[in-house]
Amino acid sequence: MEARRKKPKPRFWRWAAASMLFRLALIYFAKDLNLATRPEVSTPVTSLRRLAEGYWLKQSSMSPYAGSMYHGSPLLLAVLGPLTENKIDGRSYQLCSLVSVIADIISAVLIRAIGQSLQFAYEKNLKSLGLGKLLEDSEILPSGDIAALVYLWNPFTIVTCMGFNTTPIENMFVIISLYGACKGRAPLAAFGWTIASHISLYPFVLIVPVILLLGYGPDAPPKKLFLQLHSVKDEDLSLSESNTNKGLRNQRKEVTHFSWRPVLVFLSWAFIWAAYVLGLCGIFMRDFGGLQEMFKRTYGFILTVKDLSPNIGVLWYFFAEVFDFFRSFFLIVFHANILFMIPPLAIRLYHRPCFLAFVYMTICTMLKSYPSVGDSALYLGLLALFINELSEMSFSFFMFCGYVGISLLSPVMHNLWIWRGTGNANFYFATAMGYACFQVILVVESVSSTLSHDRKIAKLIKASSIA
Repeated sequence: MEARRKKPKPRFWRWAAASMLFRLALIYFAKDLNLATRPEVSTPVTSLRRLAEGYWLKQSSMSPYAGSMYHGSPLLLAVLGPLTENKIDGRSYQLCSLVSVIADIISAVLIRAIGQSLQFAYEKNLKSLGLGKLLEDSEILPSGDIAALVYLWNPFTIVTCMGFNTTPIENMFVIISLYGACKGRAPLAAFGWTIASHISLYPFVLIVPVILLLGYGPDAPPKKLFLQLHSVKDEDLSLSESNTNKGLRNQRKEVTHFSWRPVLVFLSWAFIWAAYVLGLCGIFMRDFGGLQEMFKRTYGFILTVKDLSPNIGVLWYFFAEVFDFFRSFFLIVFHANILFMIPPLAIRLYHRPCFLAFVYMTICTMLKSYPSVGDSALYLGLLALFINELSEMSFSFFMFCGYVGISLLSPVMHNLWIWRGTGNANFYFATAMGYACFQVILVVESVSSTLSHDRKIAKLIKASSIA
């Protein structure tokens, strides 16, 4: 087992270094690729071109939100704004792309660390359930290495990295939050969650899986399986006060116990980080309307879907067609759909918080106002963390072909509609609908496969107890 774990390590670092060199080579052609103009890559919220406009307004002693161009965080202006000044020689494009490359590498390394923690917990739980033989009979793939390489070599991640947008930075903070929670580092988890929510708003829903991760620990089979196994072993033990029985009771208590201390630490640090971030934003915006103006121009812009320029989501077309009288109603419906899915999924998948985070991020990508392929790069990287649990997932090849087909058809339909004039908005919206359908299938099949994996473990426990 140890040899199997150590073997992929040098191979991983070679492929990771190759992906970094590939990105660095693309930096010299990033401006010529014109990915920043693609609606699938850059959105009104994440575009660095809009950030450059906001920074120019700020340097001209005007509000960065004047003119309805920039709708991001004021902190991004302070950090990334100076990199967008040199527009003549193209150095700004290279510097911004270099920041995205660094963010991708950090994200991949953290995804690998998360995968290693999940795999260690997975093997430990199987051994505690008496299924150690299953580890010997079947090959357990290094999910951390695979997930990190999937994230690095995913075409969605690469085009996002070269597309001059802030999505790689947002994804990095989401992964930092999950990494901190998976390692039990509540301050780090609170920092990542606060910054990610501040930049994009939608990562706010990750508070549920982060709390479950801190309280219960990494993903594990359902707790009732441990209780079932311990009850069977308790019946077989003749001496109720034996050392073995005491160990079983202690293990059962450890399995079912929810630790509140790291959760309270997380909430305290989240409050501190949020106050600190809002304080910095208030200082930045004190001459331009204060925090109220920032909330209106950032979160208000996201929630009201004011920009109806085409993207790979479904909201732009719907709100372009809906009557204004019903606009507020459907805004509530679309955004409430995300909130309504949080409780039932948390109740059913509370024992797998990392997988729950993947499900939440996929749902947010489907229903968010301004999605991009960078959002898909994030949840596909998280999906690869569960390659062992999802090994028998149905329609895998069908979904892979669907994602490839949508990726090829979307630019073609956009070109036919906008530039050639031989198509209309329905052509491009059809690809967005297909993209949403494939994401729905991915969520349904992955959840079904994970629950089937848990049922398979339950059957193996019952069979071993009978034997």
